[in-house]
Amino acid sequence: MASYRVELTRTAEKQLRRIAKRDRNRLVEAIRGLVARPRPRGARKLEGYDDVYRIRVGQHRVVYEIVDDRVIVIVLKVGHRKDIYK
Repeated sequence: MASYRVELTRTAEKQLRRIAKRDRNRLVEAIRGLVARPRPRGARKLEGYDDVYRIRVGQHRVVYEIVDDRVIVIVLKVGHRKDIYK
C-alpha cells in the first residue's frame, strides 16, 4: 500500500497553532500517522460527507478528507471536541 501525503488547510494550521504545546505534539503525531494509515483504528466516517473522517486525540478531534485516487489526506479542522463540529 502506498503512503499518503498529508496536507493541512490554512484553517487547520491556524487551529493547530492555537492549541497548547503538550496537546499539539500529540495531535501532530496522530496527523503524521495518517501517512501510513489514513483510516486508523477508531477513525469514524462523518455522516453527510463522502470521504470525510475524524480521529480522536484525547479531548481533541482531527477532521480530514481522504482523496484515494490522488493518495492525499487533507486535514480540514483540528480542535477541541466541543468546538470542532460548529
